[in-house]
Amino acid sequence: MITWTEIVLRLSLASFFGAIIGIERERKQETAGLRTHMMVSLGSCLIIIVSAYGFSDVLRKNIVLDPSRIAAQVVSGIGFIGAGTILFLKQGITKGLTTATGLWTVAAIGLATGAGLFFAASIATFIALVILWVLQPLERRFLDKFRQRSIKVITDGKAQPLDVLNKIFQDNTLDILSCILDKSTEETIISFSFNHIDKPRLTKIISEIQAESGVKEVIWNG
Repeated sequence: MITWTEIVLRLSLASFFGAIIGIERERKQETAGLRTHMMVSLGSCLIIIVSAYGFSDVLRKNIVLDPSRIAAQVVSGIGFIGAGTILFLKQGITKGLTTATGLWTVAAIGLATGAGLFFAASIATFIALVILWVLQPLERRFLDKFRQRSIKVITDGKAQPLDVLNKIFQDNTLDILSCILDKSTEETIISFSFNHIDKPRLTKIISEIQAESGVKEVIWNG
């Protein structure tokens, strides 16, 4: 039978491990922050403690229980919470996947803490923090030039959209994925999508387009 001091230790450590990861998410103003991660880790820890030690009176009657069955339900059940943090901004673009996987990892850390695997839980917390905090700037620096970007050019009704189109298509160094022209009586909207283009090159293209007569606005993302 587990002692009350051991219960306090495991629940406190689970909350602490969840808080470490939650602070990193809170710093980036994600949907799930400090308290959410602490509660997920704490709840997972308590569930595995109850699963392993809460039915000792039943075990005396020679009934065998499998604590891993409840742990498996935690792993699958946390997906409902994680799904709530995922936002579908528009086609092909989602936000919150990292936070959702973070909650799933925190649940696993809570289970490990509740099972008494303190070393495994602490190492997992450290590695998760490295992935969330340290690797992000390295990922952005390495993948920045490979990220797909888009430009939306809005011109007035008197402008010649062919001038903008020629400026883009005459540049053989650009990898153009798509081009959409939407012309009305008041304004013309030209949308471009590029692949393998870095921000300095994109900034130069935007400056050149803005210099064209009749260009009212240039919007970019990526």
